[in-house]
Amino acid sequence: QVQLEESGGDSVQPGGSLRLSCISSGTTSRNYCMAWFRQAPGKEREPLAVINNKYDKRYADSVKGRFTISKDNNKTPLYLKMNDLKPEDTAVYFCAHGPYDRICSLVASRYNYWGQGTQVTISS
Repeated sequence: QVQLEESGGDSVQPGGSLRLSCISSGTTSRNYCMAWFRQAPGKEREPLAVINNKYDKRYADSVKGRFTISKDNNKTPLYLKMNDLKPEDTAVYFCAHGPYDRICSLVASRYNYWGQGTQVTISS
């Protein structure tokens, strides 16, 4: 079992930045994929970025160049640095944990464990 807890969500103005964190606990494998997704009201859960334990990263086109996923090692949190935030980035942001892939999937069903989410609101 893996427990995930996100933090760092806030309300910021357009153009601002935030860094989200996701702490893992429980029985975590040394080989994994981890991901960030988001879900806005009335919309489907949207993939943002993924990373494996070999630090291979992949981004959804919608956030490429603005968002950066990182994880220093197996024991440090998963981060999502978000720059140039826009009102359409308003959503609940979730981290997820799943089995290792050489190229991690952007499909939600590939991930076994999810956090409760953290709210990000972009508004002037």
